[in-house]
Amino acid sequence: MEKPQTINTKEQITNNPPVPLLAASALCKGFGGIRAVDNAEILVKPSSITGLIGPNGAGKTTLFNLLSNFIQPDSGRVIFDGKPIQDLPPHEIAQQGMVRTFQVARVLSRLSVMENMLLAAQHQTGENFWQVWFQPRRVVREERLLHRRAMEILESVGLAAKAQDYAGSLSGGQRKLLEIARALMSQPKLILLDEPAAGVNPALIDKICEHILEWRREGMTFLIIEHNMDVIMSLCDRVWVLAEGRNLADGTPAEIQSNPEVLEAYLGQ
Repeated sequence: MEKPQTINTKEQITNNPPVPLLAASALCKGFGGIRAVDNAEILVKPSSITGLIGPNGAGKTTLFNLLSNFIQPDSGRVIFDGKPIQDLPPHEIAQQGMVRTFQVARVLSRLSVMENMLLAAQHQTGENFWQVWFQPRRVVREERLLHRRAMEILESVGLAAKAQDYAGSLSGGQRKLLEIARALMSQPKLILLDEPAAGVNPALIDKICEHILEWRREGMTFLIIEHNMDVIMSLCDRVWVLAEGRNLADGTPAEIQSNPEVLEAYLGQ
């Protein structure tokens, strides 16, 4: 009699690929008869850093806008954390755990750095008028905890000394750090970073990259648009390439660097 076959459960689990945190398919968007995004797809695994590259006009930022529903797609599907989100307004997508930054950092210039941080926190008890009256101790306790968490994040990005300064007084690089820190304040599952290194001095670029790697080690997931190839190749686990709104290639940084179609379309070789 043959022995029953044993099943290596650990091996099975290891061999099963993780379910994507973000999966977009068949996304299309046209403007005046021109397809800015043409049947594009992208997958982002949990606790990964995924890059999105392509030449100018390839549709990268438009794809970001479609993923976060800042612009509605003409067609296609976006699944985030197992749920379709292509019909949700941007603020509900953010509440579900996907937040984004912009090419030009958007901060509330006339508020302090700390106030920018505190406004990003989700589901604050003090946002409810009646709770302020009926649970004042809870509101005060929660505000203290949020202030402490905001300071910890600001310290991690080197902005703690600027906490009481107007956000409008920060340099371009510091504004980008504040925007990323503010995104972290909302405790997201996925952050979409739109050109975090653009217009930033090299020393600060290195600091931003170090922080991204550290946050990934803590379980954060990133999808990054970036023209700086050194940043993309040093940070990313996988890279997706767009050209003329369509998927051109995807693979590891090494595979993308040696892909002849990418070299021709993106690097001009």
